[in-house]
Amino acid sequence: MRGTIALVQHDLTLTGSGVRLVPVSAEHAAGLVAFVDDALWQGMTSPTPRDEADMLAFVDAARAMPGRYAFAVLDGAGRVVGSSSYYDVDLRMGRLEIGHTFYDRAVWGTTVNPACKLALMEHAFDEWGVHRVAFRIDTRNARSVAAVTRLGAIREGVLRGHRLAADGSRGDSVYFSVLADEWPAARARLRERLGLVPG
Repeated sequence: MRGTIALVQHDLTLTGSGVRLVPVSAEHAAGLVAFVDDALWQGMTSPTPRDEADMLAFVDAARAMPGRYAFAVLDGAGRVVGSSSYYDVDLRMGRLEIGHTFYDRAVWGTTVNPACKLALMEHAFDEWGVHRVAFRIDTRNARSVAAVTRLGAIREGVLRGHRLAADGSRGDSVYFSVLADEWPAARARLRERLGLVPG
């Protein structure tokens, strides 16, 4: 049906500065669950995966979600260090969101997150030609809010009572976005953080 978001079983692989984003699959479940705990998972809307079977269920759900391109993030040595996704992808409308993101604490504060964001946003804007990339974050997740702010994304507002946590509590979502005409400045900022030459 026109305008609906379709089920995606993707084969898209993205390469960035010291990272590769590959379609998440069962083979990544053990690596992902190895660094997940309640504190790291805070702000997600699903229960914390406790073992490989739980993470496999999370991976299967991510792969089955319409309009979602779910990735495992691999470092330069091929080690699984996180996951991120495009979701609510609607290329006809020229928009998508980036989220469902979590990383091993060992790579917090490194170039992994900016490298992933650069790869994801370059593909979205430069290959797919979208007009809008959005980020939806639990307002209580100060670390993620700060990370998206550093991208140069514009804070749009807060949706009150928008999120339902795994424990049944309600939370607010803050929205950020980057539009196509803002992308060159955001890309330059990300490249500078990664120590890459302008381009």
